[in-house]
Amino acid sequence: MDSFNFASLWQKTPLPMIAILRGLTPEDAPEIGDVLLEAGFTWLEVPLNSPRALDSITLLRERVGERAIVGAGTVLTTEQVDSVVDAGGQVIISPNMNTAVISRSRDHGVISLPGVTTPSEAFMALDAGASGLKFYPAEMISPEILRAMCVVLPPHVVCMPVGGISAKAQQLQNWCKAGAKGFGCGGGLYRAGADYEQVRSNAQAYAQAWQQVNT
Repeated sequence: MDSFNFASLWQKTPLPMIAILRGLTPEDAPEIGDVLLEAGFTWLEVPLNSPRALDSITLLRERVGERAIVGAGTVLTTEQVDSVVDAGGQVIISPNMNTAVISRSRDHGVISLPGVTTPSEAFMALDAGASGLKFYPAEMISPEILRAMCVVLPPHVVCMPVGGISAKAQQLQNWCKAGAKGFGCGGGLYRAGADYEQVRSNAQAYAQAWQQVNT
């Protein structure tokens, strides 16, 4: 994995969506990983405010091997970055823009996706070494606002709305036309305690919506 050329790596992803698995437990992690891989998801995020999140990250890495990329979300401190890397995490995702977290992630050679909402935060994140930009919460950032920001951002930067992203092709298409190059999928895809078949159905719905956008 070339973590320092995230845009190129992301471009090769057939389904450019990150599965946000908030509330996932280590007991469910391997099977949920299997279900998501079957639907086409190859980027898996376990937020650190999930039960024993580091254990789930380790188990997912063992389960998916080289077939998917596993990381952590809600990473707020440099110490958490260290712990995620020790657990096998390959991606550090945050709800905020913390230059120390970005720098520590890059020092470890892992992907850094900080959360931003303004042009100032976006450029500060990129200057600190962010691999891509998580536009969060997307409910606060309309496609029109993203379009305006993409006018000034470097064209190679991966802009990824996160928050309220549904499995509706029209919504995805609106964001893509504005400059989005991927998405983070949370509650519409996975909720704590969801059974495997429900997660399978949700994952397939997202994959089908993406196919509709690209046909």
